[in-house]
Amino acid sequence: MHIIGNVIKQAINVGSTLFSGNPDLLKCQEDELKNLLKNAKDTAFGKYYGFADILEHSDVIREYQRRVPVFEYDSMFKGWWEKQLETADITWPGKPGFFARSSGTTGSAKRIPVSDDMIESIRKVGISQLLSISNFNLPPEFFERQILMLGSSTRLKQVGDHEEGEISGISASNLPSWFEGVYRPGDAISSIDNWDDRVTMIAKEAPNWDISAMSGIPSWILLMLKEVIKVNKLNTIHDIWPHLSVYTSGGVAFEPHLKAFEKVFGKEVVIMDTYLASEGFFAYNARPETSSMKLALEHGVFFEFIPFDERGFDEQGNLKEDPLALSIAEVEEGQDYALLVSTVAGIWRYMIGDLVTFTDVEHAEIKISGRTKHFLNVVGSQLSESKMNEAIAKIEEKHGITVGEFSIAAVKGEDGGYFHEWVLGIEGKEPDAGELAELIDSILKGNTKNYEVARRKALKGVKVYTVSKERFYDWHEKERKKGGQIKTKKVLSEEDFLEFKDFVLKEGVS
Repeated sequence: MHIIGNVIKQAINVGSTLFSGNPDLLKCQEDELKNLLKNAKDTAFGKYYGFADILEHSDVIREYQRRVPVFEYDSMFKGWWEKQLETADITWPGKPGFFARSSGTTGSAKRIPVSDDMIESIRKVGISQLLSISNFNLPPEFFERQILMLGSSTRLKQVGDHEEGEISGISASNLPSWFEGVYRPGDAISSIDNWDDRVTMIAKEAPNWDISAMSGIPSWILLMLKEVIKVNKLNTIHDIWPHLSVYTSGGVAFEPHLKAFEKVFGKEVVIMDTYLASEGFFAYNARPETSSMKLALEHGVFFEFIPFDERGFDEQGNLKEDPLALSIAEVEEGQDYALLVSTVAGIWRYMIGDLVTFTDVEHAEIKISGRTKHFLNVVGSQLSESKMNEAIAKIEEKHGITVGEFSIAAVKGEDGGYFHEWVLGIEGKEPDAGELAELIDSILKGNTKNYEVARRKALKGVKVYTVSKERFYDWHEKERKKGGQIKTKKVLSEEDFLEFKDFVLKEGVS
């Protein structure tokens, strides 16, 4: 009998019951905002924007939105966060002990403050996700085994009186002591800076572990699993970890990676999506009947939502000067929103660059639908990442292929017209690139009105180049951006795309 597992499972069931229910979503968020304002009213930021006066207003949310502008990274960092490197009480009480360095999917690397309160917030959201596991009816033995977390190196860089690293490395370096017994790969391996060396050690140690759950960004988890299988001469990962039952994905949409994971799994695995960004842990999969994620509305974050249309953005996908920002009580299902967050790290009305879509407003459940900058509109095509993903899913289905990664750009031809050029990272046999180009073009004409109009004007056509998926990871390695929280840019500028294409096609063009 699995006595310990049964005890843990029963404790989780009790905990999930205590925290279950359907709270007033707007009340939860209003309370979070008030707590944030109270804690930060005596900071430089709080005094400048009159947090104390906002708290006295009859409609705190509307007054907060009226007084405090929307910030993007440059204005937030140069105006406020940069001062926190030297001075306390700028946007949050005290000085942050950490700065998260993001992978920079929309530009150069960024430094985001991470306070002790934010680390505690991340822990609390993790506990909420753990409590939700009771909904998935896992066997007691699941709770007696180990959890593999594959993120960035936990060896953080000391800069002045704070430390810097990616958020997954910061989180892993601040795990509670009770978690150390089940955490793999453990501190020694997790602190290895070089991602390939870290994976090599994981593959070597894998036979000594009994993994029941794992977490990490899909592309890097998949490469790790393949290395474990290769080194240990296995057919599937379940040959070495037979009790692997749960994978918590994060950072990107999981659906495009599903087929590739099915090839390395030997049995069914519960996929739980999570939303851990450099700015905080925002959502997690809480119900087995959906792959959508529940927003963490009571854990130190106030959310706002800017419609990704003419109400918030111009035709080029740039934020308008005075965009419409909605509360949790005003959102609609099926609409893309740019996410704004205000947090216990001293982040205020900050647009993190992600687009989310509500799939169930009552349960506050969302899916990540793209990035505000992963939006191609050079010739008026208004092509969003979600539409790109739809096209990729359809060509996968028609040709029986797996597209592990892709990148796209609008490239100017000799006659002055533009082509949408795609590089597809394909697993296995690569089909005819010309056929793929015709199919993608046809699909986008059918599901994107502006694309169809653009094709009759300045957009001359589609070109597709196919390479092995590994070439994308070779590019990441060349750019010294491999593993951890690194994500492939879907939309590139023409200049960056041509450099990227030249590199990955050296292997050969289909």
